[in-house]
Amino acid sequence: MERTLAILKPDCTSRKLSGKVIDKIENAGFKIIAMRLVKLTDETAGKFYAVHRERPFYGELVEFMTSANVIPIALEKDNAVADFRKLIGATNPAEAEAGTIRKEFAESIQNNTVHGSDSVENAKIEIGFFFSGRELV
Repeated sequence: MERTLAILKPDCTSRKLSGKVIDKIENAGFKIIAMRLVKLTDETAGKFYAVHRERPFYGELVEFMTSANVIPIALEKDNAVADFRKLIGATNPAEAEAGTIRKEFAESIQNNTVHGSDSVENAKIEIGFFFSGRELV
């Protein structure tokens, strides 16, 4: 079994779409192994997105991710990373395939509802950022 991290972003939680998105994730065969509601601080969001620190959108990204609660979710499934990336769709919802989470729920490139790990290696790091081993079922 492979693991990946999803984060339901502030636009998802503030628009009360979390249940619909979680339902879509579970119906796609993912097992939730850990989940929590978090209000990220500037420091925490900055650490999580440190890889983007030099990018022009970094400040806006941190501001957005701290604007409301988020829900990090550790998921498990065969081929979890690739399957979840396919389920969520392209970063730009206008380019996302029909039936994907971003096509159905996202409002813009920034307000794109959900984060998904981009590799198995990053998934391990990202899951460890939000969850300790004892929290994972």
